[in-house]
This record gives sequence, structure tokens and C-alpha cells, in this order.
Amino acid sequence: MTSPSKKSQRLRSRLRLIDVFRQALLGLTSRKLRTALTALGISIGIASLISIQGITEANQADARAEIDALGSDFLFITPGTGVTEDAELLPYAPAMLDTHLPALEYVAAIYPVDARARRNSLIPEVQTGGVTVSALTAADLDLLEPVNGSVAFGRFHDTTSVEIPSVVLGSLAAERLGIRHLIGHPTINISGNNFAVIGVLNEFEILNTDLNRTVLVGLNVATELFDTPDTPGAIYAQVPPEQLDEARDLIPAQANPAAPGQVAVSRPTEALEIREVIDETFARILQALALIVLAVGGIGIANIMVISVIERRGEIGLRRSLGATRRHIASQFIIESTMLSMLGGLLGVALGVAIVVGYATYKDFEAIIPWFWLSVGVGAAFVLGALAGLYPAWRASRLDPAEAVRPAA
Repeated sequence: MTSPSKKSQRLRSRLRLIDVFRQALLGLTSRKLRTALTALGISIGIASLISIQGITEANQADARAEIDALGSDFLFITPGTGVTEDAELLPYAPAMLDTHLPALEYVAAIYPVDARARRNSLIPEVQTGGVTVSALTAADLDLLEPVNGSVAFGRFHDTTSVEIPSVVLGSLAAERLGIRHLIGHPTINISGNNFAVIGVLNEFEILNTDLNRTVLVGLNVATELFDTPDTPGAIYAQVPPEQLDEARDLIPAQANPAAPGQVAVSRPTEALEIREVIDETFARILQALALIVLAVGGIGIANIMVISVIERRGEIGLRRSLGATRRHIASQFIIESTMLSMLGGLLGVALGVAIVVGYATYKDFEAIIPWFWLSVGVGAAFVLGALAGLYPAWRASRLDPAEAVRPAA
């Protein structure tokens, strides 16, 4: 004879996990439009989170590449602020820096020239096109090193060319003066004097853009023809990164011992580093907003699941009367909620990756897929779905079978 306890165990309602998933999937697919719209809220939050992080990382990688290309060890030395008169760099400042600060790998200066550059003497002197004239000495032939410049065609100055009427043009200066090649040995006119063009520089895209519109001549020639003083307008220096801060502090006193306050030292790449910090801060704000969107999406799922419980009272009561336990009903609704959220999460991941790749392609950046945030997005969708389904599942499991199957009055 079978004992009562064994008989109750044999008759106890059982539901396999695969059956719970089938029931949950049926509940979602029977209301396709509602399922799609609810999943959309989660997908927007996940896509926002991933795309914000991916776009930010792409921008930061581009900024770091620009800093690396420009050199983070470049210092720009200019006249500071004078108290009683206009400040200016001393004539011997470049030599003093080169001699007393061995940490400086390259030191080069340019000297402003009061002259007008034109294509030829037939063009009025007032029509300069914004082209300026600067000079350099034989000691400044390393100018392209600290500014990370290069020659597009022709050659840069050497010890011979700086002593004769010859010029090297910045990219914009060459364009405005109509110099596109060196065939036929072209010349330009500088305040009534013809100068041979020996080279044109490549464009400076980020820093030192003033050099794009500059005509570079030799200082001795400029002094002889235009009475140019030997007072530097700017000094460019390159320093090993580990000695950058120390050199930056020592340069003013070495360049002008009597008035170091009249010497300004700046590191232009700091602007790019500041941009990177701003990008990070902005990304954190947007990530917070994306998390809020996720929370709103979770609330939306909870709301839809509660409505689903109300609409499916008859189904729940019938299943309970046929032997489904409270645990079975609760499991079904929790899994429905989780599947709904995961559907939105996967759609959001795909959309976020597509946005990142599209942005990188448009900006010609390297597409950086934020794998960590992909996993965070999927995990967040799973957790949100499970949490959002807790209350609806509890409410569904607490329905009385007799009350649930009773028709509404």
C-alpha cells in the first residue's frame, strides 16, 4: 500500500525550466507591439551608454594621437607682460637657453620682419593676403624639429641660403603667393626686393598654424634690407618629457635674468589635454543620463508586467486550478520580464555598436568598441529585468484561483 506522503509527492505539480521559458516566450510573442515598444525603452538606454562611451574613447584616442604626433615636450617662449613698456625677448635669449639649459634638445627662434611679401612688384604692397615675413639665423636651422614640421617640396634653409635672398614658404603663404612648384625657379617680391623660393612647408594643422602664412628669410639679409632688429619674436624649444616642468621653471630666468617676468613659457599641447579632460567629464554626465534612461526603462517594464498580470487573471487562475504552484506563476513572470529586458539590451548593444562604428567612419577615427560597457549594458538589462519582474511576479502568484477565474462584474 502506498503511503499518503509518497502519493502527495507523486501528484505534486512539476514544471520543467524549459516549459517555464516556453510559457514566458508565449506571453511575450502574443503581444508583439507591446513587447517591442517596452523593449525599446531599455534598448535606448543601453545604446546611449555604449555609444557615449565609444564615441568618447574615440575622441580621446584621437586627441592622444594628436598630442603624440605634435610632441608633448614642445615649449613656446614669447614676450610676457611688461610693466612700464612692451616686453620683448632679449637678442641673446636663444643662445643663453641653448648654453645654460642642456636639457633643451632643440632651440630655435624666429624674428619678425617689417616687410611686405607679394608675388611680384606689380601687385600693390597693401595686398599681402595676410602673409607675414619672419627671419631666422644659422643657429635656428633646427626650427622644424621642435614644431614637428616638414618640407612639402624643395628644401629648408641651410647655412648658405640664410645668407642670400632666398625664402621658405609656409603652406598658406605659398598658396596665396601662387607658388605650386619650383619649376622655373620662382621668385617673390618682398618690399621691392626679389627672393628665390627654395622650399614650401607642409601645413601645420593643429599647432603653430601661424607658420603656415609665414615667409622665412635669413636674419642677416633682413637686417641689411629691412633694418630688422635681432630681437626674437618667439622661441621654440624641445625638452625631454621627464624634464619638462623643471625646464619650464628655469627658462624665464635664463632668457632674461633681469626681468624673468617678461618671459612667457607655454606648452601648446595642454589645450589638447584639457580637451581630453572635458571629454571625460562630459562623458560621465551623459553616462549618468543614460543610466536614468535605463531606470525609466526598467520602470516601464514593471508597469507593463503589472498590466499583464491584470489582463491575464483568467489565465493565471486557470493554471492555478490545474495545479500550477505560486512558484511556477512567479517564475514565469520573472522570466518574462527578464527576457523582455534582455531583448531590449541586445538590441541596444547592436544599436550602440552601430552608432560607434558609424561615428568613427564619419570622423575617420579608429572605431573603439567599449567591450567593458557592452558587458555592463547586457548585465544591466538582465538585472533590471529581474528586478522589474519581482513585484508583478509576486502579485501574480498571490492571486486566488477562484477569484482569478471569476468573470468581472
